[in-house]
Amino acid sequence: MQKSIKVKPNSSQQKITEETDGSLTISLKSPPVDGKANEELVKLLAKKFNIPKSKITIKLGLSSRQKLVVINTE
Repeated sequence: MQKSIKVKPNSSQQKITEETDGSLTISLKSPPVDGKANEELVKLLAKKFNIPKSKITIKLGLSSRQKLVVINTE
């Protein structure tokens, strides 16, 4: 499954919000430095979907707030 995700780094709390179009808006505590926000994003998604972190790939937008993430749930 592919998910369109908008990331908000440096937030005061972690939060996942599902939008009406099926995309996700995710608030992260980590700053967008040295891939820390991306690591936190993968951890949070793995926890939400109850799958290992290795099943999640950021396909597009590694250095952008708009990301396309592939989640392999099989």
